Amino acid sequence: MRPSVNRGVDPFGEQSARPHHRSLQLLGALFRFESNSARLLQLVDQAFAGLPRHRLTGRSPRLLVRLLLTPRQHRTSAAPPPPLTTYAGPGFLCGAIDESNLAVISPAQRSALVVVSRDMLRHAYHLRYELIEFAVYVLAARALRLVPLHAAAVGRQGRGLLLMGDSGAGKSTITLHCLLQGLGLLSEDAVFVAPDGRAATGIANFLHLQRRGLALLRGRAAVRHIRSSPIIRRRSGVEKYEVDLRRSGYRLAPAPLSIQALVFLSKRRGSDDRLLVPVAARQRAPRLAALQPYAAGQQGWRRFENSLASVRTYELRRGSHPAVAVAALRGLLDPPKRSAPRA
Repeated sequence: MRPSVNRGVDPFGEQSARPHHRSLQLLGALFRFESNSARLLQLVDQAFAGLPRHRLTGRSPRLLVRLLLTPRQHRTSAAPPPPLTTYAGPGFLCGAIDESNLAVISPAQRSALVVVSRDMLRHAYHLRYELIEFAVYVLAARALRLVPLHAAAVGRQGRGLLLMGDSGAGKSTITLHCLLQGLGLLSEDAVFVAPDGRAATGIANFLHLQRRGLALLRGRAAVRHIRSSPIIRRRSGVEKYEVDLRRSGYRLAPAPLSIQALVFLSKRRGSDDRLLVPVAARQRAPRLAALQPYAAGQQGWRRFENSLASVRTYELRRGSHPAVAVAALRGLLDPPKRSAPRA
């Protein structure tokens, strides 16, 4: 007969049962999720199930995320939980909402632990976004030594565009119209790039749109699908539709994209026949670092910058309609034309 496990014999819960598990190919790695809670695995599926299986190398590294639901109950209010606070120690990184809800990541061990109190289940969006997705993104970036970018990426036939801009520059709106015109999405706001080869991967699960962004979609069938999506509230207080792209019929990039151009989104107005303005090479590095302060401090940033030396860089200004801007972006994805042989 198997002896019962108690805190005296197993004070850290190392022998506790984790009957629920899932294996998913994400961000170039094979993630194994283990948990004592079916509800936590449902949130894993909500975030990551049904996505294209991206590989960056021939053999995918294996990463482990353990999710532990505890019976602790601290919060009786329905108000949102405190914002995530991050810490670092020797060999590990930590993100904590409070003393009972936290994620600890060990890149060297290629593993992460997410601890969740039962009352946190009432705040499923914050739990999924700020603890589970946080653990997956940080673990993949650090263990695989990828450059993490706050950016969107779209493309076709293996060729991709990096789209970056300040808050309010229209990244989500441009991304939506790229999808409406048949381009494939790599990610809406988190792109991970191999620093030497310009291969980019991401998670194409959701698109977040404000109500005002729907004004340009009158008469489109997409509006009905967007309006039927759940509404989430960001920490800033902004409410957005959270559109699940896996159930929308839009194209998702089936494999990592090779970055062909870097595009800075601008709030400035431009004429429809000249929305893409080339950015001088000397301006690229400072603009890139200003938009990516976290990534600029990570290992591999310098190699990533050097890899962009041969990549075309543009500023995309606002035209009469986002569809006009997308038409300009599509031209950047065309393969270079071969010159005709001489007679």
